[in-house]
Amino acid sequence: MNRRQFLASTAAVALSLGIGLGQSGPARAAESEAVLVLSSSEVGAPNQDPIRATLLNAGAYLIYDRLVEQDVDQSYHPHLAESWETSADGMNWTFKLRQGVRFHDGEPFNAAAVVWWIAKYKGSVNDYLTDAIDHAEVVDDHTVRFVMKRAEPNLTYNLASTFMGIPSPKSYEAAGDSYGVSEAIGTGPYKLESLVVGQETVLVANEDYAWGSRLSENQGAPYVKRLRLREIPDASTAFLELKTGGVGMLLGLPSEFLPQLKADANIDFRTLPGFGVTYLMFNSKSEPFSDMTVRQATALAVDQSAVLKSVYSGVGLESHQFLISALAESKVDPKVEIHHDLDKANSLLDQAGWARGGDGVRVKDGKALKIKLSAQSETEFRRIAEIVQAQLKALGIQAEITTFDSSTISDHLKKGEHQLAVRHYDWNNADILDWFYSSKNIPYPNSTMWDEAKSQELHDIAMHQSKTGEERVANFRRYHERLLSQFAFVPIHEPLQNVAFNKTLLEVPEKIRGPQLTQATFVDMKSVA
Repeated sequence: MNRRQFLASTAAVALSLGIGLGQSGPARAAESEAVLVLSSSEVGAPNQDPIRATLLNAGAYLIYDRLVEQDVDQSYHPHLAESWETSADGMNWTFKLRQGVRFHDGEPFNAAAVVWWIAKYKGSVNDYLTDAIDHAEVVDDHTVRFVMKRAEPNLTYNLASTFMGIPSPKSYEAAGDSYGVSEAIGTGPYKLESLVVGQETVLVANEDYAWGSRLSENQGAPYVKRLRLREIPDASTAFLELKTGGVGMLLGLPSEFLPQLKADANIDFRTLPGFGVTYLMFNSKSEPFSDMTVRQATALAVDQSAVLKSVYSGVGLESHQFLISALAESKVDPKVEIHHDLDKANSLLDQAGWARGGDGVRVKDGKALKIKLSAQSETEFRRIAEIVQAQLKALGIQAEITTFDSSTISDHLKKGEHQLAVRHYDWNNADILDWFYSSKNIPYPNSTMWDEAKSQELHDIAMHQSKTGEERVANFRRYHERLLSQFAFVPIHEPLQNVAFNKTLLEVPEKIRGPQLTQATFVDMKSVA
C-alpha cells in the first residue's frame, strides 16, 4: 500500500487474490496458497520498510502489526496496544501493550521496542506521522507513554497507518539501509519470504501468531499459508484470470467489468465505501496554469456527470471537492464546490483575452492554448483523459494526451514535466491535503507545485494548532475551502470499492473489516477445498 494509500497512489485498480495464477482453467496450486495481484498504485514498491518507504504494497499490512487498527466506519480498535488514555490537555498518551507478543526473529515486543520505533521516524520521510510526539518513554515493560510537543487529535489515525507497522529493533538495526528488501521482520500474521521489486512479494504464514486484532474472528495464524503478491498492473488481465478461475479476487474492480461479472454464477461481490478521489492535477508553476483564470475555466469545463456515466457506468459518486464524502472536512460551503459550467468557463477565457482562432483553439499574445495531458496507461485513466480532452476542446483548449506506466508517471511528476494530469489517491483522512498541497512537499508529492501564502497559513493551523477533533475538522474545512476557491485541482469521481471474488476458490467474510481489504480480513479468508 502506498504511503497515503496513495497517497500518491494514483490509481486504484485491481488488488486480486487468487489461486494458481498463470494456470489454465480453474486448476489450482496447493489449497493453502493464494495469489494477490497488486493494484497499480502499489506497483514498484522498493521495499517493506514502513519507516523510510514512501510506497508500500499490501504485504506491509500483513508483515507488521500496529498499535491501533481502524475499521470500515473509521472507528479505532486495540491491537498491539490493549488500551490507551489521553491526558485532559492532550499532552500525554499512555498505552498498555499486549503481553506475549514476539517478532518473527523471536525478539520480544515491549515498551522498549516502541520507544526505539517512535524515535526512528525523526528525520525520515514519514516523520509527519510522529511529529507531534516529543518523545516516548518506558513506564514499565508493557506500558509506554508518549509525551507530546502539541496536542494531536489525529494521532490514533496515524498509529493505524500502514506506515506505522512496528519492525524488530534488532533486525532493523542489523540490516541497515538494506532493511525491507532481503528481510522485513514484524509481529504480523505473515513473514516475508522474498521480494523481487517490480515482480512479486512472497509471504508465508506466521504459525506462532496468536494476537490477532479484535476486528478478526480468527485470532491465530492465517488460514491461507502462502501468499504471492504479483505485480500485474493491467486490469484486463486480472479480470480474465478471475473469469477463468486463475485469480480468486479483485479489489477495486473497474466498473467496466461489473456487468460481465454480475452475470457469472461463480462470482460474488462485497462493496465498501469510497476510499479516494480521482481528479485532475495542475502544475501551477507551468503556463498557462500559473494563471488562476485558466485553472478555473478548465475546472468548469470538466463535466463530472459525463465521466461517471461513460467511464464508471454510473457506479460511485460525482466528486466536487477533494476529500471523500465520508469525512466531515468535505462538507464545505457549496459556493466553493467545483461544478460543470461551460458557459462561465467560456466567458472567463473571453474576458481574459483568449480569443478563438480559425481552428477553434484559443490564442493570446500569439500563443495557442495547447496543453499536455498526462495519464496512466490503464484503461480507466486513458478513458478519463479522452473525455477531458473532448471537454476542453469545446472550451477552445487543445490537449495532447501522453500515457505512462504506473511507475514512470511518478518520475514524470517529480521532474515537473506535466501541465495537467489525471490522478487518483486512496486516503481516508483530511491530512491528504497536507501531503499534496503543503509547500514543504514540493516537488513531490506536491507536484501541483502549490505554494500560496494563505493556503499554507491555513494548512499550518489545521495540521499543528488543532487541539480537539472538532477544532481539527473546522480548521481543515477552511483549508479545503481555500484550495477549492483557488482551483488547485479538478475533482472528478469518488469510486466505491467493489470486491469481486470467485466463490469456487475463496471463502470471504460477509463483512469486510477495515477501511480496505487489510490484515483483519486476510486472516479470516479461506481457500475452498
